[in-house]
Amino acid sequence: MKKNIVLEEMDPLEIYGAGNKILSEFCKHFPELRVVARGNELILDGKQEDIEEFTMKFAELVDRRKHKMNLTPYDVEDIFDADSSPENYKLADDAPIVHGTDGKPIKARNKTQQQLVKAYFENDLIFAVGPAGTGKTYIAIALAVRALKNREIKRIILTRPAVEAGERLGFLPGDLKDKLDPYLQPLYDALGDMIPTRKLQEFMQDGTIQIAPLAYMRGRTLDKACVILDEAQNTNLGQLKMFLTRMGANAKFIVTGDASQVDLPHKEDSGLLKGIKLVKDIKGVSTIMFTNEDIVRHPLVSKIVKAFDKHIDEEENNE
Repeated sequence: MKKNIVLEEMDPLEIYGAGNKILSEFCKHFPELRVVARGNELILDGKQEDIEEFTMKFAELVDRRKHKMNLTPYDVEDIFDADSSPENYKLADDAPIVHGTDGKPIKARNKTQQQLVKAYFENDLIFAVGPAGTGKTYIAIALAVRALKNREIKRIILTRPAVEAGERLGFLPGDLKDKLDPYLQPLYDALGDMIPTRKLQEFMQDGTIQIAPLAYMRGRTLDKACVILDEAQNTNLGQLKMFLTRMGANAKFIVTGDASQVDLPHKEDSGLLKGIKLVKDIKGVSTIMFTNEDIVRHPLVSKIVKAFDKHIDEEENNE
C-alpha cells in the first residue's frame, strides 16, 4: 500500500529537522515502512496498519511544532511514549510532563512529585503543601503548560496574594504592575523554562496565559483553564474561599503553599491549612504533602530549612 502526505503552509525543514534528523528519529519507529521525503511531500510504502499509525503520529508531530519554536528528538520520544497521553499518564511515573525550551524533559523527580502528577489527572482541585524548594509550583506549572499544548484547556491563570514579605509595596518604584511583578517573577521564570520567549509573550498578550495578583480574581468565573494559586499560605480563609469558588466548567485548580512561611501580620490568619481541613473529604479534591526530604534545590537548602525549623521549634517550646 502507498500513501502521500503533503505538508501545507509549513517549511518541511521545520518538521524534518536539519539533515532530516527529526524525520529519521521518527522513522525508526517504523522499521518495515519505506518513507521517502521529496520537498513538502512524504511518500509512504508498506503495510496499511503501519501507514495509518505513521499518519496519525506524524499529525501529532506537526501539531506539536505549531506550539513550539523547534522540534527535538525528545518530542519524537514523547509522541511514541504509550503512557504519555492524559488517560495513561498516571501509570508512568518517569514519563515527561512537558519538554523545556532547551529540549530536555521536565518530569517528576521524586515520589511526592509523582503523587502530585497523579492527583492532577484524577482530581479537579489539588492542594500541594510543603517547604520551599520541593518543586510543587514548578510541577504544577508544567502540568498546566502540558494541558495547554494538548488543547485540554484554553487558558493558564497563575496568581499569588500580593503580601509584603519584609517590604512595603508603597515604597517600591513604578505603577501597580511594577510593584507587583517582583512577587510574580518566580512564575514568569518557570514559564520561561517551558515556553519560548516569543511564544510566551504572544500568549500573555492575547490572554492565553495570565499572571495576576489574587485580588484580580474576584468576580470572575474561570472555565476551560488551569488555575494555580501560589503562596496560598498568605491568604486568609475568606480569600481562599473566594478563589476556590471561581472554578468554572472544565477547570483544574492547583493551590500551592508553605504553611511555615506565612508573611501575614498575624500568622494565625492564614487560611491554607484551615481550608484544606474543610474540603479534604470532598470527592474530586486531593491534598499532597511535601516534606524537607522532597527538596530538589541545592543540597544545602534542605539543611538550611531543617536548621531554621529546629530553631523555631525550640523557641516555641521555650515560650
